[in-house]
Amino acid sequence: MASRNISRFWEWGKKIICVGRNYANHAKELKNAIPTQPVLFLKPPSAYVREGSPILVPAYTSELHHEVELGVVIGKAGTAIPQSAAMEHVAGYALCLDMTARDVQDDCKSKGLPWTLAKAFDTSCPVSEFVPKERVPDPGNVKLWLTVNDQLRQSGCTSHMIFSVPYLISYISGFISLEEGDLILTGTPEGVSAVQEHDELRAGIEDVVTMSFRVDRREQ
Repeated sequence: MASRNISRFWEWGKKIICVGRNYANHAKELKNAIPTQPVLFLKPPSAYVREGSPILVPAYTSELHHEVELGVVIGKAGTAIPQSAAMEHVAGYALCLDMTARDVQDDCKSKGLPWTLAKAFDTSCPVSEFVPKERVPDPGNVKLWLTVNDQLRQSGCTSHMIFSVPYLISYISGFISLEEGDLILTGTPEGVSAVQEHDELRAGIEDVVTMSFRVDRREQ
């Protein structure tokens, strides 16, 4: 797929596959066990939101958290992809936020229920512009940061991920066939915290891309 077309992946309705607890310190800060295999969940295409539009807080949460992540954009479809060939299926990257209704997630976890309401609501996946593969030569050594109202909240590096990008592509494609334009969110470093209506979020991949989003309350 041509890069000019892949760069429009967020408008195509492709699936968003998310990896939870992929940084040990983040797992610890939420008092979760460090996983021995990737923890996966999905977001629908309606979760996408681009810069210039707001993040909308669902009415049912009072504790919306930010999670900054490296997103991997798939450019070549595949099933059961070996790790040795995984990077051949990558078209590029995006900076992403996994917005999480933490109070709802905690309640679901306590009852053994899925996290869907906590993770999959509209605007729960803010994304940056598409970043061609050549601009991120080593996805295993990418520095991420996020500020809220100009105060640094998250700062981390993908070198601290438990499961690497090639491993994740191989693992996920063994269960879920990957298609052109799919997006994989690779997990967040520690430092997640709540945001409020009217907060201004800025995030970046060091020396590569930045993005800004405002938080608004969804109208009833």
